[in-house]
Amino acid sequence: MTRLIVADAYNDARIDVFLSENIDGLSRNTAQRIISEGHVTINNRGITKNTRLKTGDEVVCITPSPTPSEAEAEAIPLDIVYEDADIIVINKPQRMVVHPAAGHHSGTLVNALLHHCGDSLSGIGGAQRPGIVHRLDKDTSGLIVVAKNDAAHSSLTNQLANREIGRIYQAICLGNIKKDSQDVNVPIGRHPQDRKKMAPITHEKRKSREALTHISVLERMPRFTLIEAKLHTGRTHQIRVHLSYMGHPVLGDLLYGLKKPPLGLTSQVLHAKKLSLRHPSTNELMDFEIPLPDYFLQALEKVRRVT
Repeated sequence: MTRLIVADAYNDARIDVFLSENIDGLSRNTAQRIISEGHVTINNRGITKNTRLKTGDEVVCITPSPTPSEAEAEAIPLDIVYEDADIIVINKPQRMVVHPAAGHHSGTLVNALLHHCGDSLSGIGGAQRPGIVHRLDKDTSGLIVVAKNDAAHSSLTNQLANREIGRIYQAICLGNIKKDSQDVNVPIGRHPQDRKKMAPITHEKRKSREALTHISVLERMPRFTLIEAKLHTGRTHQIRVHLSYMGHPVLGDLLYGLKKPPLGLTSQVLHAKKLSLRHPSTNELMDFEIPLPDYFLQALEKVRRVT
């Protein structure tokens, strides 16, 4: 961690310029990246790469450990739902990170895929994200599709952009959702203070992207609700942000919900249960559905007993 006080010479300077000129070996591009990842604060507040400094500001920069240039293959078991020459559909377990990043250089889905598929993964995602078309959060379990060649990757990416890939999740939420069915149509952008979080954006002047989630109630309990969430867009943390915005955060979500969740459940109970897409080569409509995993069923059993 580096702590710096802004001198008069850098009054009104951009933060990325200041960091690159005051931390040995830190390029301006790297400075912009770590700012966007939330590793830099000014006076204990989150910032953007365009933030201007004032004399006397306290800048704290946490430089992440360097990420390997390429992910390495690891013999990690995979729960394969479907596989052919173009795609592989995986049931990702809870607590598995999708691709290597700062703090998670091994044990990821990509490491496992490289061992299973060898060189037969799309290169479009780059050395750290080969074949990855979309992602799931570390603590979200369930279905994810991976491209095994560039043509398949392009097809799936276009389907995502055109909202032709169906993704349906189930979650346990805090509280009792009153409406049986509703759309949450609230734009999402980066949180203004905490760069690791996303946030609902209701102010026109703040940068955001359209986000639409359809919520259906499956079961109501005295203090919890089992819901199904259908994504119409695919923003970072979309379901978690929208449910928190409704006042019903996902059970166990420490980022958008209670810091001390009930029943000692400290990992979010959120599962990608259904996935639909058109096969990149045949254009056949393919539907996948998997059962709720054990951790989810155990949580459901616990919340049903709460009065």
